[in-house]
Formats: sequence, structure tokens, C-alpha cells
Amino acid sequence: MNYGRDIERILISEAEIAKRVAELGEQISRDYAGRDIMLIAVLKGAYMFTADLIRKIEGDVSVDFISIRSYNGTTTSGEVHLLQDLKAPVYGKNILLVEDIIDSGITLSYLKNMLLARKPGSFKIACLLDKADRRQVPQVIDYAGFTIPNEFVVGYGMDYNEKYRNLPDICVLAPSEYQGDKA
Repeated sequence: MNYGRDIERILISEAEIAKRVAELGEQISRDYAGRDIMLIAVLKGAYMFTADLIRKIEGDVSVDFISIRSYNGTTTSGEVHLLQDLKAPVYGKNILLVEDIIDSGITLSYLKNMLLARKPGSFKIACLLDKADRRQVPQVIDYAGFTIPNEFVVGYGMDYNEKYRNLPDICVLAPSEYQGDKA
């Protein structure tokens, strides 16, 4: 598929994503066999991944959403702001936090500490994309889809200034699209 000048290249195709999400769903189903699980999707980027993943998990699964902000354009502020908290309590529940991408680990650390303080029965992390080379705060990721290089990616729910979420593939955004981003 040709996306035009904004997109440098497809990094992970729609077919590769679907295959990996199915594999993660099978692994999570085995690990949580016979137990309820609550997925917590981090908005907005993880909504597509969560929607596809939840349909691949067998058993009793619920979902809730949390919204945070730590980026402005392509730049991380280093500060995490809670925009929308969960609607349901997590106390005693088996929680699987679902992220689109983990890079510095700062946002994940914030979420992890906040949710563990609410005393879930168990807590694990799933992410579609892991930028391990950018990690500033060490993290254990229980279910990772793909490890990717340090490139700015969009598509499959991930955006740049609210654009490109609708792309079915994960794509590298052309630097010309965000060069001069002073955010």
C-alpha cells in the first residue's frame, strides 16, 4: 500500500500484526486459564491493539480504559498527566495493562505504581511495540508484540498530532512530517 510522502515506509504489516496479536492472545489465554482477567487499555494509542487482543483471549475478560498524556508532538515531556481514570476498581483483580508502545518507561512506571497502589490480585503488562533502546526506567514486559528501532511510528491506533491512527499497518513517519516540531 502506498501512503504517500508522509510515510517513509511500512515497518510492520497488517498481516504481521494480526498474526502476532493472535499469538499473544493464545499465550495470555493459557497463562490465565480458569481465571478472570481485566484488560486496562491506555488511551488513545492502545485502543486498536486492545480491541483485537481481547477477541483472541479465551475466558472471562473485562476491559476498562485509562487516558494519560506525556507527549506533545514527537517530544516526551517527562511528566505524565492523568486525563481519565478507570471506571471500575482493580482491587483483587488480575490486571493486564495494555500499552501500544513502551519506550522510555516513564509513563509505564507511573501507571504501574498507580495501579499497584490499588492492590490488584495480579499485575502484568502487554505492549504491542517495545523500543528497548530508549528505556530510561527498567521495565519487565510480560507480553511484547514486537521490538522496534528508535523511529517515530504511526498507524494501528498510534498517531502524530491525532493523524494516522487509521492506518492498518505500523509505519515510520517521514522526518519531513515532523521536522521543526518544537513541542
